[in-house]
Amino acid sequence: MGGVSVQLAGLSEKDVALLPSLESFRSTEQTCDVNVRVEWAEALPAMSGGELFDSGSIWRLYRREPGFQFDFNAPVLGENPYRRLLVDEKFCSCSLILSREYLVGRAAALDYPLDELLIMHRLTQDRAIELHGVGVVGPEGATNLFVGHSGAGKSTTARLWTSVHNVEILSDDRIIVREDEVARNSTQMFMYGTPWHGEAAFASPGRAPLQRIFVLEHGRGNLVTRLSPSQAVVELLARSFVPFYRHDYIDSALAFLQQVVGSVPCYRYSFEPDQRAVERILNFCD
Repeated sequence: MGGVSVQLAGLSEKDVALLPSLESFRSTEQTCDVNVRVEWAEALPAMSGGELFDSGSIWRLYRREPGFQFDFNAPVLGENPYRRLLVDEKFCSCSLILSREYLVGRAAALDYPLDELLIMHRLTQDRAIELHGVGVVGPEGATNLFVGHSGAGKSTTARLWTSVHNVEILSDDRIIVREDEVARNSTQMFMYGTPWHGEAAFASPGRAPLQRIFVLEHGRGNLVTRLSPSQAVVELLARSFVPFYRHDYIDSALAFLQQVVGSVPCYRYSFEPDQRAVERILNFCD
């Protein structure tokens, strides 16, 4: 996912089975960026103290030298964690411990939000970032990334483009942008699809060179306005998935976004949700 390969290892095939949503992202890579060992425990005692971050939903983060511990809880199951992820500082080596108290026969090892958390944190070690956006490939080779908050029109944009043109939608909700080597001493920005889709349910493992970025907002007249580099960085950071509880992660995200906006033109796009919004972009010249 997003150029990051994850290996699952366990004592049985059932321990490492993938959900249907992840099957299209299955890889034949032999050397992986992240190695996860799936284990079982009879029960996982709840932590007391040492909390670094509370997501406000089902997971909490703790410092556990020399790395981190993620605990996943669901009130419907009980007070104890139903799974625990122990990971090193660089998010390369992990132990995923599943609780027999809750999970026997009930769940795959790697599911949401664990899969996204693992990738999101690993991206902090690379020249890459996850953005709230829809990636459109085509027609005729054009590649555009439309970023936006929830409700900004990402899934609507995906449906509009597919209704009038033969295009590939990498995702209608979450896209990974990273800098990849394309030749010796030469790099380029690419956008990657992810399994974490929106209402339109587009999720592709593909990638494409990134040519333009548009910050979506509802408006009138399908107005395109060029953003300055500083404006673009602020807009993209606000629509990114970055672990904001650590300043070094934020610093690396800001540095990478400065690279992105230095190589890819960024615009604000106030659009009306009909076919004219698509044609405006197709006829647009930088």
